Amino acid sequence: MASSGWRLFRRKTVLPGLRVNLSKSGPSLSVGVRGAHVTFGRRGVTRTVGIPGTGVFYTSRSGHHSGAHSAPSPEATRAGLERKLEQLHRAGLLTDDELAVKKAALNAGAAAHPH
Repeated sequence: MASSGWRLFRRKTVLPGLRVNLSKSGPSLSVGVRGAHVTFGRRGVTRTVGIPGTGVFYTSRSGHHSGAHSAPSPEATRAGLERKLEQLHRAGLLTDDELAVKKAALNAGAAAHPH
């Protein structure tokens, strides 16, 4: 289910083609003309081109928050898997023997791939 709520956004034209945008997520600066602009902000650089009046546009983003996420460390991944195994065991979905075998396999994999 999508979340909804109030949003705060203000835009002020400083000069023709230069706008300052203020929102809850922080300030940004937009440069361009109707149908094409570049925005510089906290989430990086956003380029938008479109056909004015149609609602048809294309946006690309580069920079700090471009959608790439850092992977958790192998230790964090292993710890998370161990916690999940313990939860399954407590819920009665793994026997003591199954838990021991799976933990041994998890630890053997960690020992085989040290970094």
